[in-house]
Amino acid sequence: MILLTRLNGSTFAVNPDLVERIQESPDTSVVLVDGTTFIVTETIDEVISEIAEYRARVIALAHSMHFEAPPAVPASSRGGRRFGVVDGAKAPVRPADARRGGS
Repeated sequence: MILLTRLNGSTFAVNPDLVERIQESPDTSVVLVDGTTFIVTETIDEVISEIAEYRARVIALAHSMHFEAPPAVPASSRGGRRFGVVDGAKAPVRPADARRGGS
């Protein structure tokens, strides 16, 4: 979330993923994807900078996390069906010939 300031001085948080556009004439308006419009004291450049900093923080946090791959499940415990692990979910594994359309 990013913090913005209304013209009356109160602050509020906005999910930057929901910002559709920002316009300035002369006040800065932040328009969300659902049509909600907020008039804020920040300039367009300041709002864009806040959004960029937010996205940079999200990426930096993701890079700082250490994820481990889920453990492989032996074929014998899978009931004889062939499965591979993709992002923690089981997905069927097809023979190489089936992926190329067969030979």
